Amino acid sequence: MSDTFTARVEQPGGPVHAGLGDLYSYTVNIGAGDQDAAGRSPRSIADDQLRLVRQQFVDPAGMGMARRVLDASSTVILHGAPGSGRTAAACVLLYEVHQGAGIFRELLPGEEEGALTDPGLVGVGDRLLLNLAEADVSQWAQTRRDLSALRKAVQEQQAHLVVVMPHDGALESHLQPYRADIARPPAIEVFRRHLRLHRIPYEEYGLPAPALDEFLAEEPSMEEIAHFADRVRRAHAASPVPGGFATWCEQSRDARTQWRKEVSELVATRCTAAQRALQFATAMLHGAHADVIHRGAALLLSTLNTPRDETPLLEGKDLAERLKEIGAAAGPDGRVRFDRLDYDAAVRAHFWDHMPDLRHLFSTWTVQSAELDDPHITQDLRKRLVSRLADQYLRTGRGNDLAFLAEQWSAAPTSRARLEAAVDALACGLSDPRYGRSLRMLVYSWCRDKHLTGSLAHVLLRVCTDVIAPAHPDQAVTRLHHLARRERGATPALDALCRLAVTSARLRRRILDRLTCHSTAPTVDARLFLRICDPEALTDPAGAPRPLIDEKGVQDCVIAGWAEALARLPQPHWQPYAERWLHTACTAANYRDRMLGLLVDAAGRNGSTLAALYSVARAAEPTAPGGRASGAATTERLIQKISAAQGLRPPAPPTPPAPPRGTTR
Repeated sequence: MSDTFTARVEQPGGPVHAGLGDLYSYTVNIGAGDQDAAGRSPRSIADDQLRLVRQQFVDPAGMGMARRVLDASSTVILHGAPGSGRTAAACVLLYEVHQGAGIFRELLPGEEEGALTDPGLVGVGDRLLLNLAEADVSQWAQTRRDLSALRKAVQEQQAHLVVVMPHDGALESHLQPYRADIARPPAIEVFRRHLRLHRIPYEEYGLPAPALDEFLAEEPSMEEIAHFADRVRRAHAASPVPGGFATWCEQSRDARTQWRKEVSELVATRCTAAQRALQFATAMLHGAHADVIHRGAALLLSTLNTPRDETPLLEGKDLAERLKEIGAAAGPDGRVRFDRLDYDAAVRAHFWDHMPDLRHLFSTWTVQSAELDDPHITQDLRKRLVSRLADQYLRTGRGNDLAFLAEQWSAAPTSRARLEAAVDALACGLSDPRYGRSLRMLVYSWCRDKHLTGSLAHVLLRVCTDVIAPAHPDQAVTRLHHLARRERGATPALDALCRLAVTSARLRRRILDRLTCHSTAPTVDARLFLRICDPEALTDPAGAPRPLIDEKGVQDCVIAGWAEALARLPQPHWQPYAERWLHTACTAANYRDRMLGLLVDAAGRNGSTLAALYSVARAAEPTAPGGRASGAATTERLIQKISAAQGLRPPAPPTPPAPPRGTTR
């Protein structure tokens, strides 16, 4: 999946522990909603991205069959030619089967999420994309062997799976019933759909346009059509005259094919440092206010240590004349643009390609420009500026360098604008299909092992939650877990891990397993466990056939996690969580015995630990839901189980389940 993700930075302060040793935090923050002030829920980000794809989508031939196959068997294998919109079709199919339970995820065979045959890979109601359009022969063959086991798990969990197969891939007879062939949708309809979304009236784009016919005759990909439509939209915005559709299409065509050579000639003739600085600043800050362009050009000259022009200010050329020399002008709103569509992109590419010795200074200038204190420099302009720089890194095969750029920008001392720029730069690389995988692995390595200086930890946190988590939540879990282990005092990574657990019972199950049965740092993980092991989430089915607490594997995790917490952490740390556990037992009558039993099993036969649990239960009685009597009844049940565990009395019979609402015993 190659959708563009956005990221924000909030609250850049806060220390991160990068050394060894046990950490204790006595700040209690129990439970987590779907989101908080640190950012949007990864689930809502993913759903918004799918919704946007659906809005832009035109059904190709065969889409109806794909829907019927997916509805009948919960699995469909899409086959289509490159450029036909296969991935978009897969996303639309999964968006349309959205349920209350489950999340959207892209499966990544060969990365860290485990084999496709692992039944724990699928959660209740999940919507799974397995994009193998670019898979090699061996990878596609392995996937076909594993597909039966994956399909079985999908059906058992009432989930849905869309597989995008290689165009020239083979498919055995037993898999043919799940295949749906799609063809390119009508290119003109795709183009018009984009213009409708841009709110251009049909009366405008329904006119003849030879340049558009010429472009569509090349059978461009769906992505190229989207880019062409966006250029037409911008040409319309720059010159919204009635009947100008043919001209807008001509400008879109020319921007695609002709500007690079003209830019080269213009730069060669405008050879003074001041002229070139103004060209570069205008291209990078295209659409910004003239004051910002002027300051940006002056900043570039300063960054390059260019000698100052000694011409008296009143004798020199004014900004309007200097802009005219480079083919730009300020509009009525004071914003500067080149006269020709997408000319700014050609200028950026020229400077980057033909002045390689200045690339590191261009990067320095970019972040310094983002930090300028000017009322015309908005957050949106800063994002566009960083994105334009990142495009040059990505276009020239240097996408992985964006991570090191983000590291440099987040080094102390930093500013809020610089920190946002670091997040945006790394987010651009992670969202690129060519570099996403390698950068995710680098982020993993940094979260686990790197000495996190400055505000790099917060950059990693933001990209994990806002960029990686929406489509790859399992990978976000591992990275946030490593960050959370290293926190001291404030716990933004642990907070983010809790928010991620809320989105999916499968993710909570996986996190609990990482923190207990497969922990390599039990003391630190015991601290994290208490936050993740939310008793209300464990006893709430949330649309699933049964709650997590009914699962034997989860019960084992709960016992192991509480055992470590009781043994390794001081009582002031675990007591508030134990009180919440006991209060939930008061209200979750059907699970009271099980919840109390898990606590007692975690304590084992350690008399002092069992005594501590009893004293905590007594202390929790006054604040119990339903009043002191309800708390006292729970304490009485707990002491019965403690006595049985110590062999002082036989096990108490289980409490009868609560009657359904509206009935009496």
